[in-house]
Amino acid sequence: MDVQETPTAGAWGEWNPTEDSARPLRGKHRVLKTRGGLARSSTVLGVGVIAAVGAGGIATAQDRPQVSISVPDLLGGGGHSDTGADDVRTAAAADGSGTAAAGATQTAAVPQQGGDAGEALLNRILQQAESQQDADHAQARADAERTAREAAAQEAKVQKEAADKEAETARAAAEQAAAAEKEAAEKAAAEQTATKAATGSGSGPGSGSGSQSADGWSLPTSSYTLTSHYGVAGSMWSSGYHTGLDFAAPTGTPVKAVGGGKVISAGWSGAYGYRIVLKLDDGTEIWYCHLSSMSVTSGSVGAGETIGRVGATGNVTGAHLHLEVRKGGSTVDPLAWLGSKGLDV
Repeated sequence: MDVQETPTAGAWGEWNPTEDSARPLRGKHRVLKTRGGLARSSTVLGVGVIAAVGAGGIATAQDRPQVSISVPDLLGGGGHSDTGADDVRTAAAADGSGTAAAGATQTAAVPQQGGDAGEALLNRILQQAESQQDADHAQARADAERTAREAAAQEAKVQKEAADKEAETARAAAEQAAAAEKEAAEKAAAEQTATKAATGSGSGPGSGSGSQSADGWSLPTSSYTLTSHYGVAGSMWSSGYHTGLDFAAPTGTPVKAVGGGKVISAGWSGAYGYRIVLKLDDGTEIWYCHLSSMSVTSGSVGAGETIGRVGATGNVTGAHLHLEVRKGGSTVDPLAWLGSKGLDV
């Protein structure tokens, strides 16, 4: 097989392009082949991308009037390439009316989809803002409740401290009053002992000497020690002073009628504890208070008859008989009254 020689430069004649021969032909266009209904031209692809971005990029674009997009506008105005414009028109003609209608339908659907996406994004932003606002309100309420609880706890602490201080002050005052009363009783007992020793009457307090008088009167009890006298001031008594005479004696020591009379009252009497009221024939009332038990609760009794027992009921600091003498509803000094009956107390 013969091998043909490579033609030389002038085998078919030399062609030197000139301005006239190199000028592009007008009126003749190359028809592009389509793939999947779209032209391969870069110009058509660029138009599709710009249209898609413009439709889906901004959610509020659907509220504005739509502007027609033409190929010259996208390519930069009036100055455009003839070849690019002709390629678009040729591709559209080659694609047929069916492809053009489908493209129009897709183009019309893009703005609607873009609007829905934008509206969904706006709704998500509003929901997030509302959720953040609710969280802020919940945090503010929690802070307010915590502040209120702390304030209430502080107030309770202050009130407790004030109550403790007040209780301590009251306790100290009560102890001081009790000490003063005890000191006064001891002083009165010492004075009474000194008086009896000086006069030679009796043989001391509570000895039982002189418990009966010539006129039939009797001391209210025996084996006693006088502790609180009539008229002694102090906070331990509701009236501000002592209204009777206290005979301190062991619980169960017999309590006797000082004179003949009638028991008109017997029972519980508040701060007096168990109390017996004996009304004498002249109308004088003798009150026997703080009893542990009552032997006679009604009826007539004679002088020296046991009517009850010494106790520590009611408002007391120890076992004793509180004796009151009342004439016309008013109290009188029991020590002086008993002395007027010839009794050596």
